[in-house]
Amino acid sequence: MKTVEVDWVGVEERLPHEGAAVLGAVTCRYPDGEDVWLVLPMHFRRIHPDESTGAEIRNVFIDADDVLRKPYGGGTEEQVTHWAEYPCLPGTAVRQIVGDEVRSAIAAARRD
Repeated sequence: MKTVEVDWVGVEERLPHEGAAVLGAVTCRYPDGEDVWLVLPMHFRRIHPDESTGAEIRNVFIDADDVLRKPYGGGTEEQVTHWAEYPCLPGTAVRQIVGDEVRSAIAAARRD
C-alpha cells in the first residue's frame, strides 16, 4: 500500500475553484453538545442558488446529501475549516480518467 500525503488549505488562505471536488475538514457540534471535527467529501460553489428562496448563497461547500456548509466563521452550524484536493488516481498524475483509457490505467496501476 502506498501512502498519500494530503495538503490541507485553510479557508482563510484561499478557497477552491468553482465546482472543485474536495475533502473538507468540517467542525460541528453533536446534539449532546460534543464538539466534532471530521473529513467529508464535497464540492465547492462560488455562487449557489437557494431553490426555496431564489437567493444566491456565496462561497459554500456542498456534500453528497446537499448539506451546505460555509467556510469557518460563516453563518452555518457546520463549517469547513480546511479543504484538500482529492489525491490522484493510483499510478497517475490525474484525478479522473474517462473512456477507453480506464482499463489500461487500472491494469498499469495494479502492476505497480
